[in-house]
Amino acid sequence: CLAPDLVAIQPGLTTTDNTRPGGSEPAPMKIAILTIGDELLNGDLADTNTAAIARRLFTESLPVQEAATTGDREADIAAALQRLAASHDAVVVTGGLGPTEDDRTAKAAAVACKRPLVLNDRALQQIRERFRSMQRRMHPANEKQAMLPGRSTVIANRNGTAPGFHLRHHEAELFFLPGVPREMLAMLDEYVVPLLLERFPDPPLLCQQTITVLGLPEPEVEARIISASLPAGVELAFNVELPAVRVKLRTRGKDARKLLDRAEVIVRRALGEHIVCLGDETLVEATVRHLKSAGFSLSLAESCTGGLIAKLLTDQAGASSFLERSVVTYANSAKIDCLHVPADIIEQHGAVSAACAVAMARGVKTASRTDIGLAVTGIAGPDGGTDDKPVGTVFMAINGPYGERVERFLFPGNRDQVRMRTACIALDWLRRQAMQRIASVAQEE
Repeated sequence: CLAPDLVAIQPGLTTTDNTRPGGSEPAPMKIAILTIGDELLNGDLADTNTAAIARRLFTESLPVQEAATTGDREADIAAALQRLAASHDAVVVTGGLGPTEDDRTAKAAAVACKRPLVLNDRALQQIRERFRSMQRRMHPANEKQAMLPGRSTVIANRNGTAPGFHLRHHEAELFFLPGVPREMLAMLDEYVVPLLLERFPDPPLLCQQTITVLGLPEPEVEARIISASLPAGVELAFNVELPAVRVKLRTRGKDARKLLDRAEVIVRRALGEHIVCLGDETLVEATVRHLKSAGFSLSLAESCTGGLIAKLLTDQAGASSFLERSVVTYANSAKIDCLHVPADIIEQHGAVSAACAVAMARGVKTASRTDIGLAVTGIAGPDGGTDDKPVGTVFMAINGPYGERVERFLFPGNRDQVRMRTACIALDWLRRQAMQRIASVAQEE
């Protein structure tokens, strides 16, 4: 029989209930995203805005149907706007609203919508007020940011100098936002999302649950889920965030919640202990959460990962409540001097060995007087491998309240991939130690 938590939708579930009375389902609004900038096309800058906008709209049951990127040429921008406006109900545009000559979005929008480019007094006032609030002198070039297509509605930018604007063309709502993510997301929340929901108040219900899996390749994850037979109407999608596989279950319609609940139970049965977290939570976030709840203190001895495990942990707020220290003992001399690994262990077994990993975990735990000591030593490559210990060989050891454990791994991939796989397995070991402690405390109570 299933534990109680298997039959309830978990935290992190994305769901919005906007079905119409009587259960009728409206057609989905057709939304497109257009990102602008030569730097997005030549690889100088990654396009993070498309993903951020799509995620935000999805939470409101407003999925995106198309995303496009164009360079800074005025003709290309205008052509993209005309095409997307003719086939979508709304287009969210980011980029090209700055004060320099290569910021041509406003002029291209005027051309695409056959409107004059005019000085918008409200936009100019916002720009001036922004510079006054920063106690900075406004450069004359910034006045260009107030040149907008005629009859545009200005979208306030509380975090930057570039106003956004909104206009309608071919019955499509066109929203123009800056490319700076912080500015764009605030304007999306304050203006774009409310207006879309006002125009389209009853989008079909959408539900999504993300399940993160570690220790199984993507084909095996898919095979297990398919053989378990998901309910009809549940969509299945995957993406790999090395070394984890993120499984996404999606449903829509008036019975979406019930379908998703059933599907999640089936998937959790099929994947079992390989599931490390749910929803938007990441492996490292789950590990930190459990370590804090368990009340453990932790010390790390890292060789091949060079401090990556500690870096991932300390990226999260609150890591100081459990992480006492991390020692990067890269050279053999460091293992001997800092961790008191016996020299004969290294001479007989090598620095990359089970015996050395165990000694490293014991040494860092003893020196720091923590509840847990975890150590990793290996060959990340591209050089240094042998027939007995090829590149990708990693030994991991943990010493804690539940005893001592050491394991050998052979990770595929390049140097960065081997290091990341090692760090993620280490996080999972720590997460499981913490969960064991939490479960035992719950039983005692």
